[in-house]
Amino acid sequence: MLAATAPVPGLRVELASAHAETSTVLIELGLVFIVLALLGRLANRIGIPSIPLYLLAGLVMGEGGFIPIDAGEEFLSIGAQIGVVLLLLLLGLEYSPDDLKVGMRTTWQAGIVDLVLNAVPGFVVAQLLGWSVQASIILAGVTYISSSGIIARLLDDFDRVANRETPVILSLLVMEDIAMAVFLPLLAVMLAGATFLQGAVAAGIAIAIVAVAFLLAVRFSRHVSAVVHSHSRELLLLGVLGLAFLVAGLAEAVQVSAAVGAFLLGLTLSGNVADQIRGLMPPLRDVFGGIFFVFFGIGIDPRDLGPVIVPALILAVVTAVTKAGTGVWAARRAGIGPKGQWRTAMSLIPRGEFSIVIAGLGVAAGAQPLLGPLAAAYVLTLAVAGSILMRFADRIPSPLKTPVRGSGSRVRR
Repeated sequence: MLAATAPVPGLRVELASAHAETSTVLIELGLVFIVLALLGRLANRIGIPSIPLYLLAGLVMGEGGFIPIDAGEEFLSIGAQIGVVLLLLLLGLEYSPDDLKVGMRTTWQAGIVDLVLNAVPGFVVAQLLGWSVQASIILAGVTYISSSGIIARLLDDFDRVANRETPVILSLLVMEDIAMAVFLPLLAVMLAGATFLQGAVAAGIAIAIVAVAFLLAVRFSRHVSAVVHSHSRELLLLGVLGLAFLVAGLAEAVQVSAAVGAFLLGLTLSGNVADQIRGLMPPLRDVFGGIFFVFFGIGIDPRDLGPVIVPALILAVVTAVTKAGTGVWAARRAGIGPKGQWRTAMSLIPRGEFSIVIAGLGVAAGAQPLLGPLAAAYVLTLAVAGSILMRFADRIPSPLKTPVRGSGSRVRR
């Protein structure tokens, strides 16, 4: 009996230690969520997206910050992965199969201009900094893509969804997201350090999977939605979440990226299912999306931002101009007038979730130590500045000239 009861004191010590660790994790997570709530309220009050403030919160709570978070980091890591899946799932739900077909048919030329004008500066700056080709390609992806999440939300907040230029903006965002659906699998293969043959095979498989997913989205979205549909909101949400995590996990397993898997699933769901999920899931997405941005910031030491501030600001200015030029060109080709062209230009400037996802892949793979800090500084700058420019686009003096009445011009304002 004595031998049986001897380990009890040690067991009590272990239990006490486990309870102490659990309490520390819960306290830290409580602080994180309270900070997010306060920052979200502040963002709403001053009229900017919450993403930049969440990134700043992560910087403050990470290594070298004022409130280091250690015990809850494992939960935040898992929560960040869930956040990426939900962000991209909801983003895919914003586009119907018809949007996909129309966007690809009408804006492919503007999409090419967008790619060249906005990816090249990132690649060139990375090369000037002495980075590897791999890291330079990653930075090109970071500077190329606008923030669909920020832009879509601000279009709604500023009551511009019905504006004539909005279809042009959304079509360009669709093209960018399609490009990312191909780019991210290729990036995953490249970061895995595969041989040329292995990389070619893996990339071929990844692109084939993406092509099949697009085919499903265009041809069979109603059938997939019918399988998932349920009159119970609880069962519908459980079914879609289960399918989203399953697809994301399988996509990650074949090096397509969980983010792309979730995005393609969102494209595939349509009709009443998509409408219901868009109503049910945003609060869940916002919570875990906030965790994602905080976790990205936690992984960056604020002391590392010093060396990259100047390149980040240069990149921000250059790509704000090139993105604005893309918007003007695309809107003009669509017959939109100067005011609409200017609003299009300002609306495409914000960068956000996809840029951070791309940078996060590079950081996780150890592609370049300064990649994370530079991407964070760049996204912070353009998320804030782009949101402000978008909000006051009609008050900012435009260099575009309004056609003289009676000149025969048929452009639309």
